[in-house]
Amino acid sequence: MSKKYRIACLPGDGVGPEVIEAAKIVLKAVGFNADYIYGDVGWEFWKSQGCALPERTIKILKSTDCCLFGAITSKSKDEAAEELDPSLQGKGLVYYSPIVALRQMFNLHTNIRPCKAYPGNPLNLLRDDVDLVIFRENTEGLYSGVEFHPVPKELMNVLLETHSKMKKFKDVPLEDVAISLRIFTRPACQSIIRDAFEYAKKFNRRLVTLAEKQNVLRETGGLIAEEARKIAKGYPEIEFTITNIDAQCMWQVKNPQDYDVLVASNLFGDILSDLSAQLVGGLGFACSGNIGDNYALFEPTHGSAPKYAGLYKVNPIATILSAKMMLEWLGDKKNDPSLKEKADKIEKAVAQVIREGRVTTYDMAKGIEAKLKVLGFCIPVKIKTATTLEVAGEIARKI
Repeated sequence: MSKKYRIACLPGDGVGPEVIEAAKIVLKAVGFNADYIYGDVGWEFWKSQGCALPERTIKILKSTDCCLFGAITSKSKDEAAEELDPSLQGKGLVYYSPIVALRQMFNLHTNIRPCKAYPGNPLNLLRDDVDLVIFRENTEGLYSGVEFHPVPKELMNVLLETHSKMKKFKDVPLEDVAISLRIFTRPACQSIIRDAFEYAKKFNRRLVTLAEKQNVLRETGGLIAEEARKIAKGYPEIEFTITNIDAQCMWQVKNPQDYDVLVASNLFGDILSDLSAQLVGGLGFACSGNIGDNYALFEPTHGSAPKYAGLYKVNPIATILSAKMMLEWLGDKKNDPSLKEKADKIEKAVAQVIREGRVTTYDMAKGIEAKLKVLGFCIPVKIKTATTLEVAGEIARKI
């Protein structure tokens, strides 16, 4: 009898419950032995309770091996305040993204986002040989959550006294200034760079690229670049480069096959991973893992797509591949090689379903129709689409 695992399951909002349901079909087919402990998270709990991440949910995560996460709705500060239950308005409640909160609370410092083009995917952009892995620092940078609006007078005075470039803002009313801090620490920079190199070493990757903007963001960008150069010396068999994030985006669209493992700060990594996802079919194929020293959370990188909620229309492959990553992590953490075998079976089944192209979701069908049109089909071709659960069922059958 295989070991039984305790998995926190947070379906979230919109299509989140649907893609989690699909992933569980595949996990069952591969023989993953687990108890799923469901928790509350997301927009509905913000609106009704004033908290998108209730304490009862945090307790569930603390009692489990890892977490499988669906999707959440996030809106601006003003929209969040407007949608709050009237009985809770005016009480000083502030919406904060639960996924960002979980990353910081459990120190899930490393976000890994594989972006792989599976042959036969009609949504692959330009090429079928793209195979990138983005390492995104997950707890600091501009997502640290240290923001001010209006700016406290004491803070403004300190900034005016300590930095000459603040003089430009000295006569601007405090209520007209907003400040977000881009905070880097040396240990976090070292951690994300080292994780990227260790991954490259483990999987025989040839190149690690740091995407930054150190020519403008001289202190924060300079700190991570400095640490990256030091750490790279310990991996002489792996090539290392540093690029500017804006140029990196351009080159990556033009020549994605030239890159391998990319590492970036929180915001830049977020942008770069979405761009990379589009190269391999879009967010419907974009899986991710939020990895800490003792805990991990796995999620698709797409949003909650509320307009599709309840229709079982969206692509579940990103969530299924996230579940595959979960098995790989658990296998390493719990010294259970059978989980790596199960993860391999899931990926092979996903690749086979994509390659055959017989069972396709709405987004994939649209890609096929568009390619047929480019090839000169005069009569519009409509491809029959499968539901979210039908795609999961087909992957399960391949397993």
